Amino acid sequence: MADTTDQKKSAHRRRPRLLPPPAWWPLPACALLGLAAGGAYGVLKAPEYAATSYVVAVPDDTTEPATALGFAQAYARIATSSSTLAYAQPRAGIGARQLRTQVRAETSPESPMIAVTGTSTSPAEAADIANAVADALSLSSNQAAKNTGVQLLLFNQAVAPSDPASPSAPVSGAVGLCAGGLLGGLWLLARPGRRRQDADAAPQAGQPGVEEYPSLPAQGEHTETKEKESVR
Repeated sequence: MADTTDQKKSAHRRRPRLLPPPAWWPLPACALLGLAAGGAYGVLKAPEYAATSYVVAVPDDTTEPATALGFAQAYARIATSSSTLAYAQPRAGIGARQLRTQVRAETSPESPMIAVTGTSTSPAEAADIANAVADALSLSSNQAAKNTGVQLLLFNQAVAPSDPASPSAPVSGAVGLCAGGLLGGLWLLARPGRRRQDADAAPQAGQPGVEEYPSLPAQGEHTETKEKESVR
């Protein structure tokens, strides 16, 4: 019986002691989680294609070029309006509500050109959306060209893209890795244990590393000391 007890004690002593994880473990853990999430997003999400059509505002003989630049800015704002999308809907082949989410218009303050971009999971559909909205914008704006002195002309039609505009799986994984590492680093800086360690490591009065300065005597004590020295 005594031998069995001794064997249990010796076996208990031989068990390796598990060391606690290092304090910086959240950094690689968050980085790996971000890498996995970003890679999964890039693999599971369908690739998205973007095609762009360009229209340019052209002034007539009686209109200044600066006026055409101002009208280009205005027409870019109404490119995604309900009236413009109603013209583009039959050619685009999708509903107006869905069309609004798959098209955008951009312009530059230095150029009277408007870029109409269509997006879709199909390259051909992305080009059709961009061309449909560009044609509808030109048609609706040219109806008022006699009054505005500016008309929109098609500068370049959109073609079906060959490469997707959405990031690939490696790019998504790299972005997730960086984001996870950043979050892990921020957690290390703001964790409660670090604050307690900093508070405990702060030197207190009477401990090494803290210089204690002698207190200066009060004004009355300084006078009494001088009087005692004169008597002596």
